[in-house]
Amino acid sequence: MDTDINSTLRSSCRALLRPIASVVLKCGMTWREFSELSKAVFVSVASDEFGIRGRPTNVSRVSILTGISRKEVKRQRELLAEPATSASPKTTDATRLLSGWHQDPAYVGGDGKPLALRPDGNTPSFESLFHSYGGDTPEQTLLRELLNAGSVEKDNRGDYVAKRRYHMPVEMDPGSIRFFGTNLFDHANTLSNNVTGDTDKRRLEGFAVDDRIHPDAVEKFRAYLDERGQQFLEEVDDWLSRHRLDPNNSETTPVRLGLGVYAIEGQLPKGT
Repeated sequence: MDTDINSTLRSSCRALLRPIASVVLKCGMTWREFSELSKAVFVSVASDEFGIRGRPTNVSRVSILTGISRKEVKRQRELLAEPATSASPKTTDATRLLSGWHQDPAYVGGDGKPLALRPDGNTPSFESLFHSYGGDTPEQTLLRELLNAGSVEKDNRGDYVAKRRYHMPVEMDPGSIRFFGTNLFDHANTLSNNVTGDTDKRRLEGFAVDDRIHPDAVEKFRAYLDERGQQFLEEVDDWLSRHRLDPNNSETTPVRLGLGVYAIEGQLPKGT
């Protein structure tokens, strides 16, 4: 790859990954789990989009494109062919400790729920739980993280109570996370089409930005966008409604069309 393109691409990827890293970290996903996920996506995209003359991409070509060994490409393809299952998030010290708290018979009551644990002492205590499942994070550091995130609470007797089975540093709504993924996909997919696709099939994509705006104008700008942006989206929604396929029409396959509008606020990351 050309040195200038490689440098620019790396810079762009750093910028793109920052908001993604922010969300996945807040949800408790580690870099290792994200790395495995990205490996599967690389294999999937290379398999689906880089075949020659319309044929499926073979294992050797996927390996060349992705830099992943042929053996690992085969394994990833086998995993991709299996029914979708939720990936286990048991990868951090915090989640491993909470999982042990919910599963180890020494820390579970007769009702199957995790026991309230005194801070220290013999099993069952938070101290003994930490020694079994806490990993290499210092005990007080891990406990403070769990308490601050609401994964663990302290009751009126001073005992620790498990509130979650998996650690989530910031409370997140599943619907919001889903919108984050689909909206980012739609925008990035349009950008990808316009950068690498047929110029005759370019999609509408543009922006208006200025980095020399007086800070007093921030709230006015937000109000302006709320009003005009919502008005425009309603007009687009009305247009789409008028062109919606008749539900009784079973002979025509519908397509998905739409428009996304987003505000720009804040400086770009350094190095971009």
